[in-house]
Amino acid sequence: MSRIFFDAASHTLLLTTPATSYALRIDAEGAPRHLHWGAPLTVEQAAALPTYDGLTSSFASTSGEEINVEGGPRFGVPSLLVRYANGARGVEWHYEGHEITDGSELHIHLRDQHYPLGCTLHYAVHDDSDIIERSLTVRHLGTADEDGPIEMLRCDAAVWSIPSRSGTRMTHTVGQWTGETQLRRTEAPYAETTFTSRRGVSGHFGNPWLMVDAGDATETHGDVWSTVLAWSGSWRITAHRDHTGGPFTVAGGGGHDGISRRIQPGESHRTPVFAGQFSQGGFGAASRGWHAYIANHVLPHPDEPRPVIYNSWEATGWHVTPHGQRALADRAADLGVELFVVDDGWFGQRTNDRAGLGDWHPNPEHFPDGLGPLVDHVRRLDMGFGLWVEPEMTNPDSDLYRRHPDWVLHMPHRRRTELRHQLVLNFAREDVTEWAYKWLDRLVAQHTIDYLKWDMNRAFTEAGWPGHPDGEHLWTDHTRGVYAVIDRLRHAHPGLRIEGCAGGGGRADLGMLARTDQTWISDNTDAVDRITIQHGYSQIYPARTMSAWVTDSPNPHTGRTTPLPYRFHIAMTGALGIGGDLSHWSQPELDEARELVALYKSIRPVVQFGRQYRLEDAVQYMADDRLVVIAWGHDRDLPLNGLSLDDVYVDELTGAEQHAANLLTRGLPLHLGGGDRPSAVVRLTKQ
Repeated sequence: MSRIFFDAASHTLLLTTPATSYALRIDAEGAPRHLHWGAPLTVEQAAALPTYDGLTSSFASTSGEEINVEGGPRFGVPSLLVRYANGARGVEWHYEGHEITDGSELHIHLRDQHYPLGCTLHYAVHDDSDIIERSLTVRHLGTADEDGPIEMLRCDAAVWSIPSRSGTRMTHTVGQWTGETQLRRTEAPYAETTFTSRRGVSGHFGNPWLMVDAGDATETHGDVWSTVLAWSGSWRITAHRDHTGGPFTVAGGGGHDGISRRIQPGESHRTPVFAGQFSQGGFGAASRGWHAYIANHVLPHPDEPRPVIYNSWEATGWHVTPHGQRALADRAADLGVELFVVDDGWFGQRTNDRAGLGDWHPNPEHFPDGLGPLVDHVRRLDMGFGLWVEPEMTNPDSDLYRRHPDWVLHMPHRRRTELRHQLVLNFAREDVTEWAYKWLDRLVAQHTIDYLKWDMNRAFTEAGWPGHPDGEHLWTDHTRGVYAVIDRLRHAHPGLRIEGCAGGGGRADLGMLARTDQTWISDNTDAVDRITIQHGYSQIYPARTMSAWVTDSPNPHTGRTTPLPYRFHIAMTGALGIGGDLSHWSQPELDEARELVALYKSIRPVVQFGRQYRLEDAVQYMADDRLVVIAWGHDRDLPLNGLSLDDVYVDELTGAEQHAANLLTRGLPLHLGGGDRPSAVVRLTKQ
């Protein structure tokens, strides 16, 4: 079934999704111009739409083009900013045609009317999703004998045009280490607002997505336009609210201001995907649309239940020994844990954070017989075995750095700044990525490792590449190098599963989720703080990707004391893990934890694969005939969402009947009990 149509008479292209339409037109000068992004249209209706022409006004700052450029009376944010060898800038388009592939992909081919610059705008739609994927390819069409390089000062993947509304509001997240994905909603100011990371990773301080509404959307009602960048390096999203009433535009791509990239004759550059979705069901429906898209079109193994994990870090720190790990594994297995992960401290001379990164062999003092005996012990307990790794880093106090000091990011005559006593390896270099792949492949193959926790704990500094003719390539090529190593490793080891991590949630994005199975979203495991962190994460990313641990009380980060059921219930809203020091848990705590792990396994299919509804101090999940509510706070009647009026549900614990009509209006009666931080899990089955 074709979802892309062309009206030759008006030069109008229409992309359709199950519930929306997106229309654009090739204007008389050869530029692709935006027409519509919203409710469904026919081809005839799209062809009849007028074209917004900001270029006719000397006061307009946005023109409604599909890719904003420099040149003529354009005064908005240029998405493609280039400089030619003779110093000239800007673009004058010549339309060279388009292709529709398999009825679901559109490629629009353009070139500059004079200079050897070629561009292809890429669009893709799916039968089961309202998400539209967009990206851009830039090509140098010249010859080495006649043409010099073209310098790209900015190269965004796409420009999204949103109808101008009074009260236009932006939704995004801010954050920091241990306080990631804090949701913010604010009216959009006029002119430009830029969201960015300059750290080499997508970052703790903002996540690469933006939602826009007219200021009246709620969790359940209203038009919402959302855009998400599938990139794990530095990024930039710029929103522009035009003072003359032109469209509100959102442009985004990899890299940040101040970075340029030269392409030589015959070379090309493809941007990451900058995807968008229009939803008429409020923020909740927008989130569920992204959750389904990520499951169906991003994740490597979306249908696999994420295992209950035990991670030994908070129990042992740097003191990783076979005896200590075996003792923890025994207790973890008794609780029903399915995967045991040894964290930092197992390799090289890694007895603290000052040494050993880069020397990826078992610590000879702690593991004189290697990892084999521990792996065998864990497997005899019927658990999978995993390891923490940080392939992109090295300590100056390491054999690797002493052999290859040139492998780290650095600049001539500049100090090499150490953060966490670490330096960043340049994964844009093929010799570095080849080294990384070889030791990872050897490590995984030797013991058939089931799981890697891939960490990345510091930002780029002195991001240079001495000896390379265009060292700023590393800002994008480092990320592509990480992707390539993970892709190659997974291809060689189909049974391997990977958790993405970057000092907590510093690289939680669609680029990494296309290569990993779940994400460590924060080093903060305090259940109270986690409610806010997990709420922000859920705006785009599904529960099955969200690693959530139960750790000790008082919490090692915040010192807050919370009861064990509360800690478990909050962690059950994602992919459950345990990270406390089980050697200090009392027998009653272990017995209760065993029951709570069993409870999670009973609701896991609903939580990980169901539709998620965010409620007041609660989260609701629905899959097939089952409904799960995880709630906290106080006793109350909690209105639910997404039910059919005529349905009847039965409480799996009490057998009480609940009519959907009452659950939607009066609400689900919650009896959370007294004490500190009461919470509960309610399981309902449709009759």
